[in-house]
Amino acid sequence: MGSAAIILLMIVGIAFAGGGILLSKAVAKSTKNTVKGEPYECGIPTTGTSWIQFNVGYYLFALIFLIFDVELIYMYPWAVVVVKSGIPGLIEIIVFMFILFAGLLYAWKKGALKWM
Repeated sequence: MGSAAIILLMIVGIAFAGGGILLSKAVAKSTKNTVKGEPYECGIPTTGTSWIQFNVGYYLFALIFLIFDVELIYMYPWAVVVVKSGIPGLIEIIVFMFILFAGLLYAWKKGALKWM
């Protein structure tokens, strides 16, 4: 029953997603105009081409934030079971925090945290 259940779940999931898309296409009225085709730019109409080159520093800053934000998610379960994990759990979180701190120092040294 293992593989048959997975295949059935995949088929049902695809049918559910496809059915929702088809239902929205059938029910919603669609109008095509130039305003709907433009990218959303905070209400300001675009002038010129939308393809401009961004500074890579913004990307690096966002990526570093995302990495540390995801790492914080891994610290919450540890905080919940800190009493049960004992000394080995404490050593593991100290190593984990050291790796995070080393990554932060590396990013700082490379200048990835400087705002343009």
